Amino acid sequence: MTAAPPDKRLTLEEFAGRITSGMTVGIGGWGSRRKPMALVRALLRTGVKDLTVVSCGGPDVGLLAAAGRIRTLVAPFVTLDSVPLEPHFRAARESGTLAFEEWDESMFLWGLTAAAHRLPFMPVRGGLGSDIPRHNPRLRTVTSPYEDGEELLAAPALRLDVALVHMHRADARGNGQCLGPDPYFDDLFTEAAEETYLSCEQLVDGFEGPPQTLLVQRQNVTGVLHTPYGAHFTGCAPDYGRDEEFQRAYVQAAKDPEAWAAFQERYLGGDEDAYQEAVGARTGADGPGRDGRGRKDTPA
Repeated sequence: MTAAPPDKRLTLEEFAGRITSGMTVGIGGWGSRRKPMALVRALLRTGVKDLTVVSCGGPDVGLLAAAGRIRTLVAPFVTLDSVPLEPHFRAARESGTLAFEEWDESMFLWGLTAAAHRLPFMPVRGGLGSDIPRHNPRLRTVTSPYEDGEELLAAPALRLDVALVHMHRADARGNGQCLGPDPYFDDLFTEAAEETYLSCEQLVDGFEGPPQTLLVQRQNVTGVLHTPYGAHFTGCAPDYGRDEEFQRAYVQAAKDPEAWAAFQERYLGGDEDAYQEAVGARTGADGPGRDGRGRKDTPA
């Protein structure tokens, strides 16, 4: 008799209780696009600290940096897209409160690929001739064993204890579907990690659409979390766009400690339901995005 497939659904509290200080945490998405923000907010409600964060950074890095939770950041950039430099990341760099390993995007891609394939490194041309190797003693070069004898940069494997990703649709077994125009590196994050926690806009029993949209495979997923609007305030196209008005308020609050304290109390002082209610109250809507910024309301 065939055993029933495992049900991997978790609450945000159950997920957060599995993350411990000192872990290496990879965070999917890109800048201010499809970030697993509900999972990041859940981490902020715990005492976890001294994290090594691996991310194509956006407000995920900003919030964790503002709360002093990051020991080391590995990233090619930290941006809000329409705002070039994430303000809390800027402040952390200027104050020296976190260590920063800057990789270019090709090195980042192949570091995740090496980890996904359980290899120690991948050879790349990216980074050669730049100051990145000079500022990062972890980076070495290798010589091709073939006739060309080319010198290449060895991008070390970006092995992760945990990966956090946000998908448009997922099932209880841990399969995740990406409906947006760009998968970013989310599949590689899940393959490079020992455990993956997948949040989703909708929890479904079956998937519609071409098979290549099934970006995340269940064997790589530890837990599934149903978090509608869970990428807010980043975008989750085609379900909803980035909340630019909220992002401007976030950037403005980051400029002043008192304003930031008030922002935290209003939006980050409670659980995820309280956050969504506060954002909805701000817009006069039932939830983020329902005021014309691109939300497509579909049944869960």
